[in-house]
Amino acid sequence: MTYSTFGRHVAADLWGVAFERINNCDYLQNRLVEAAEMCGATVLSIQGKQFAPQGVTVLLLLSESHLSIHTYPEKGFAALDCYTCGDTVDPEIAIRYLLSVLQPETFHLKKMIRGMGEIRVELPHCLVAAVDEW
Repeated sequence: MTYSTFGRHVAADLWGVAFERINNCDYLQNRLVEAAEMCGATVLSIQGKQFAPQGVTVLLLLSESHLSIHTYPEKGFAALDCYTCGDTVDPEIAIRYLLSVLQPETFHLKKMIRGMGEIRVELPHCLVAAVDEW
């Protein structure tokens, strides 16, 4: 069997997200699991932490790598990160879904192509179009 080191890594900074959407660990865990399932990833484990007085970190360990969120609800900020190995699971699908449910006022995205030599950075084009649809 031949293995590929090819991977896609999408990072997103979300601003202007409603406090109640990003300060609820159970809610975010459920949305991240939905996002992973939508992109075809296999969830191996889930870790979540609700911080006091506010803030959440959720990490999904995927067979293909990981999906995570870390939030600062008092600032309306959430940092999303999804890395998937191989070419069968697309992290853009997971991030697009999370953008649609978190509904930030603004966001910044980068997509990195990894495991092929030098890391290539791109703007995920389909994400920009998808957010215009909400």
